[in-house]
Amino acid sequence: MAKSQKKSTPVKKARKKSPRRRKKANSSDAIRAVILTGILIAVSALISIAIIVIHSAAKSPETVLPPDVTAVTAPAAKPVTVPAPAKPPEKPSSVPAPSKAPAEPSSVPVAAPRREPPRQDVPKRTGTVVFVIDDAGNNLRELEPFLRFPGPLTIAVLPGLPNSAEAARRIRSAGKEVFLHQPMEAIGGQNPGPGAIYTGMGPAEIRSVLERNIAEIGPIAGMNNHQGSKITMDREMMETVLAFCRENRLYFLDSRTTADTAAPAAAERLGIKIGERDVFIDNIQEKASMIRYVQDGLTKAEKKGSAVMIGHTWSTELAATLEELYPDLIAQGFSLTTVSRLMTGAINSPWDDGF
Repeated sequence: MAKSQKKSTPVKKARKKSPRRRKKANSSDAIRAVILTGILIAVSALISIAIIVIHSAAKSPETVLPPDVTAVTAPAAKPVTVPAPAKPPEKPSSVPAPSKAPAEPSSVPVAAPRREPPRQDVPKRTGTVVFVIDDAGNNLRELEPFLRFPGPLTIAVLPGLPNSAEAARRIRSAGKEVFLHQPMEAIGGQNPGPGAIYTGMGPAEIRSVLERNIAEIGPIAGMNNHQGSKITMDREMMETVLAFCRENRLYFLDSRTTADTAAPAAAERLGIKIGERDVFIDNIQEKASMIRYVQDGLTKAEKKGSAVMIGHTWSTELAATLEELYPDLIAQGFSLTTVSRLMTGAINSPWDDGF
């Protein structure tokens, strides 16, 4: 019996501790309930706030400002109302506009569209320009770029060469004007080529040479001299040439290969008008030099109303340079024409006297 009593003592002590354990468990459950309740209240509050914010944003759409414009808040008492511009700006903003217009006018000032200063009128230059291209007939390949020139040209063809007749035909087909580039004897003794006029020829021989050359490359509108300083200095020989032109109603252009030319005096004696070269474009075979000579010609055209400028088919950069300059010449106010049109449009036409 004594042993059983000793063993029962611990059992009684364990039963005394169980109420405390229950108390602690109840306390932990209460704390957990309080925490969960707090969390639920916080989440509910956050959801309510989010709903209010979303509802407010839906009623008040955001005002979109154009780029580079700073928003300025006007005083609450006097809001500044800016009406929308009558026309939209040329370049729309990259920021998309709101789908619906605000219920009230915006109080944000809108910057006025930039206006460029009025463009000053470019001063116009007046004058008539004639480009004459000499020495056609030597090479058809060199001729082709000039046939593609967008404006009018007078192209002078040398006679007696393998490509003379074909060059003249192509020039006419391209709508350009054909002149006979009449070879004449030069002071320096250079060979002027076939079909030339030499000193010592009489009037009948000179006429025969001219008729033969025209038959090869004609029809033509006129002629100008190739080299020929020795002939153009001889008034009697030039009178024969100009009389032939008068009889056949051909225009004559003095290339002025010498300052001592007698062509103007011979023309005055016969009572006719002739043309005269003002500028040689390609004395120097460089683009910059050609442009300077063309500018000299334009200045002369402004001063006296017209200018005749001569170049050559063998100038490698001449055709491209003239084509490059052409749009600017027209934009500045110059007009381009041919030798015959220039002389026909003159106050005193070569044929006003009825010949």
